[in-house]
Amino acid sequence: MSTSPSSSSPSSSSALSGAPTPVTAAAPDHAWRWIPTLYFGQGIPYVVVMSLAVVMYKNLAISNTAIAIYTSWLYLPWVIKPLWSPFVELFGRKRAWIVALQFTLGVAFALVAMTLPAPFFFRATLAVLWLMAFASATHDIAADGFYLFALNPQRQAAFVGVRSTFYRLAMIAGQGGLVWLAGALIDRWDDPERAWQAVFAALAVAFLAVATWHAWALPRPAVDVPAVPATGRPWRDGATIFVAFFRRPDIGRILAFLLLYRFAEAQLLKLVTPFLLDARDTGGLALTNQQVGLYYGTAGVIALTLGGLLGGWLVSRHGLRRLLWPLALALNVPNVLYVVLAATLPTSSALIVGAIAVEQFGYGLGFTAYLIFMMRVAEGPHRTAHYAICTGLHGPRHDAPRHGGRLAPRNPRLPRLFYLGLPRHPPRPRRRRQRPPPPTG
Repeated sequence: MSTSPSSSSPSSSSALSGAPTPVTAAAPDHAWRWIPTLYFGQGIPYVVVMSLAVVMYKNLAISNTAIAIYTSWLYLPWVIKPLWSPFVELFGRKRAWIVALQFTLGVAFALVAMTLPAPFFFRATLAVLWLMAFASATHDIAADGFYLFALNPQRQAAFVGVRSTFYRLAMIAGQGGLVWLAGALIDRWDDPERAWQAVFAALAVAFLAVATWHAWALPRPAVDVPAVPATGRPWRDGATIFVAFFRRPDIGRILAFLLLYRFAEAQLLKLVTPFLLDARDTGGLALTNQQVGLYYGTAGVIALTLGGLLGGWLVSRHGLRRLLWPLALALNVPNVLYVVLAATLPTSSALIVGAIAVEQFGYGLGFTAYLIFMMRVAEGPHRTAHYAICTGLHGPRHDAPRHGGRLAPRNPRLPRLFYLGLPRHPPRPRRRRQRPPPPTG
């Protein structure tokens, strides 16, 4: 494979077409055997680093100031992972990266459990969490690249809802199940340190088991091989792969789509929970924590799963170009339901649950288009690195709405955010004639 820019991924016109550029891939037999566990395993380290660690430190009497200062930067590896994604492309098979990093994460979970009794546990566990964050971000690069190598484009679209569902289930298991388990153990033993040791020990055992499973279950696609270096100098070859992504003639349209397609949803993400929990005299729905968890954990998860599965099936049958606008509308139009809720402040649980279910179903449908667009953009000899660049581009944007705010009738943020989120012109760049890649060697 050449690292020349001219042999980089195709333009976003093929990203939107119903007949994407074909790639050579192994037969997608037994996809159900590894895709659910791979993406559930991808989500667990992220939620541990970003959410579970905060709860653990709070239970262990670390101050809010220290927690805020020392954990806020743990998100950095997922933001900057595109910088080292070319080296995952250049060195080793993606399958080997996945298994090795899952064993590494299992050891990291065990290290957290072992260092908790130490008097310097805060510094020690933070160091391990940094290791875990970099290992998890690198695992994301390898897992997403492997998905692109192991499945043909039609199967990629068909299973995109499955991978999204199991990643979301990992978020729920981490933020809900593991927190509940730690709380139950604290109530039983009256010892937070021992309880969190048990939680991280269980995570270590589970991840070592997952790594062992994937060492057997992951397929071995013939195309999962290291990229052929152009110069023999890793830093130069890595930089060439990285820069090739931004040299394509349609890069402006691609970046606009990646940054704006989910803009409204990213704003909504941080505002919905405060709106559901706020008292009615301040413009909220005054739900309890248990109600919010129940509504999102039942109706929300079911609707999200159905939307993701349906979206993947539709795109695999009809192509992304034909469905882009309908899926974009499915992502954004349900946001209007929160405007209605803010204006009417209903007390009916059925109405609130129905609105959440419709919004989550639309999110599952619309997010499918976003994932498949990134897959199509990344097609080419360096799909692992280029897909990582795509995912890295939308990561920082999710922090944009942290300014807070309420969805109250007298402070109507949502209508503005709704209109900002609709992509006015889906990227349909001019088709360009594909030049053959230059000979290598």
